[in-house]
Parts: sequence; structure tokens; C-alpha cells
Amino acid sequence: MTRKIAAAVLSQCGGHATPYGDSAPLTVKPLELADPKPGEVLVRIDAAGICHSDLSVVNGDRPRPMPMALGHEASATVLALGDPDEPGLAVGDRAVLVFLPSCGQCEQCMSGEGYLCSVGAAANGRGELMRGGSRLSCDGETVHHHLGVSAFATQAVVDRRSLVKIDPDIPAETAALFGCAVLTGVGAVMNTAQVRPGESVTIYGLGGVGLSALLGALAAGAQPVHAIDPSPAKRALALELGAASASAPGEDEVAMGSDVVIETVGKAAVLAAAYASARRGGRIVTVGLPNPSEELKISAVSLVADGKTLMGSYMGSAIPARDIPRYIKLWRAGRLPVEKLLSSVGPLEEINESMDKLASGEAIRQVIVPGW
Repeated sequence: MTRKIAAAVLSQCGGHATPYGDSAPLTVKPLELADPKPGEVLVRIDAAGICHSDLSVVNGDRPRPMPMALGHEASATVLALGDPDEPGLAVGDRAVLVFLPSCGQCEQCMSGEGYLCSVGAAANGRGELMRGGSRLSCDGETVHHHLGVSAFATQAVVDRRSLVKIDPDIPAETAALFGCAVLTGVGAVMNTAQVRPGESVTIYGLGGVGLSALLGALAAGAQPVHAIDPSPAKRALALELGAASASAPGEDEVAMGSDVVIETVGKAAVLAAAYASARRGGRIVTVGLPNPSEELKISAVSLVADGKTLMGSYMGSAIPARDIPRYIKLWRAGRLPVEKLLSSVGPLEEINESMDKLASGEAIRQVIVPGW
């Protein structure tokens, strides 16, 4: 059985003229959504955040199979279960959706690194769900899932392992941010870098992930925390949130010599600058996703002579079922005021204009409400 939904579909990866509001690479159209299989869940998308990982598929930096229904950061309500006896989940439950489900059986999962699950990553690369294939189609043509979620839609079918149940009182627009921006940014600080109280931290890039990292650093007791971004508005917000300083690129001498540096921009040149700014023995964590053609150039000897550690962090090195509830507790305590990162809330039909605002650096985290 299938049902009709509305979703924002991308038919071509890259090659679109800007502004996207004119070229309209994403088309909101009716799709057929199949019933969930055992181990899968049908959800209503309550709110979906717009992330650079979505933009990277539109502009071609992250090649994916086409056509694809985009969106991967969302909060949702359970509408139906593929297995009515699914433990710990019921119709009506609220949830945060996660963009990499972990199989629990591959080498990475068995080593406690579910955020690197090879089975989930392979399914995401194919544009499929973990149990194989797509549940989306349009006039008989397969439409691919984006990171197992496809949240720019009124409804979605996702793997059970892509959901983390949350309390019903959390605003949908705030809850959505925990699925990527918070999970990635706070996780990079607390899980990957393991920032200790009193350590100094510098954040390169103040989008949703970067500002989440800033909040995470403050929550972890880092002092001082420096912020670097070309946008005056974003620098002002960083100071409001508690940064000790906020400077434009090239004006960041005050941040040199930090214990920990977090790079969130997704540009090799910025990562090189972040690496250089860490103190001897410092830790550099990168969460940005550059175009695959970019290469990082650093002094090879510095890894030994300066004792620096360069680490990649995917999904904040997080165990979502463990970390999302932890981060929500910090939010409730006022230590992760992620709602301050919301730039706007709007309808699905404004998705292309929202991509323009993200690409220009104007927005931090825009959220769409498909049922607006």
C-alpha cells in the first residue's frame, strides 16, 4: 500500500544557477510513499532543519544518486509501525531523526563506533534505507532517500534505528536541531575532542554546527572560547552566547595557541588555518565536509615535532540514543540554549530561497514545517 505525500525533490546534483530561488533545483511535488516494513516506522515530519549537508548535494559537493528527496535533520511524530510489537515505540510518540542508523553488527558498531557504521553508511550512499531499497517513488520511478531520512516532506518512512524517542513537550522546531547541528557540534567537543574544564577552544565557522560546538564548549567548562567567522551578525551572536572573543578570518591572533580547535566550515584552507592556530600538543577536530577534490596541505613534521592531533568527527562521534537525551537535559538546564540558533521558520515551498540564505551565510539554522 502507498500514500501520497509532498516532498522537495532534487533531480540533478550540481550545475544549478544561483540564486536557487530563480533556478529552483528543488521541486515540491507529490510522491508515493510505501508502507514501512518490519523494523521501519512511518512518521509525520513536524519540523526539518536546513543544513549545509543538504546544500552540498544541491551544489554538487556531495554527489548522491538522483532523483532524491532531501532533508536529514528533523523531529517527527510516529504514525505507524512496520512491526506493531516494536519495543519502546508507539503511535503518537515524538522523536528526533538521526542521519546515520547503526546496524549494531558491523566491525565499527561492535567496536562502539556506531557513528561510523559501514552498513548504514553504504545504505546512505546508495540512497536507500538500511533494509534495502527505497520506499519513495514518483509515477513508477524510484526516488532516493537522503541519509535515510528525506525530511523535506510531509511524511517519511525511516529505519527504527534512525529514531530517538523524546518527551512530547519539546517544541518541534527546537527538537529538530538535536538531530544534526547539536549532535554534530556538541559531540565534536564532548566526544571527539573530549574538552576538559579550563581548556581554551577556538571555533572556526559559526553556522548551526559551529555555534552548537560553541555552546558545547561552554557547557563543558572551556575557557576562554573564541569564535571566527566572516559574518558580523554571527560573531555578535557568538559573543551573546558567551564567546570571549569573535573575530573575522585573518584577525584571529587572539585565538592562536588554543588547546582545542574545532573546524566546521568544510574548506581545506580553513582546516589548514585551524591546524596552525592550535598550540603545540593541541587537538584539532574537523566536522566540515569539503568537496572531495580538495586536499589538505600541512607540515608533515609538525604532527611529531609539535605533537598535534588532527581528528575527524562524523556525527559528533555520537551514540544518538545516549547523547541526544543527555543534550536535551543540558538544554532543559539552560546550558545548551539551541533555540537561539533558529534564524527562521517557514513552509516547504520556500526551500529554494532558504538554500540561497544558507549559501550566502545569511542564515544560521532555518527550519521548515512541511504542514505549515
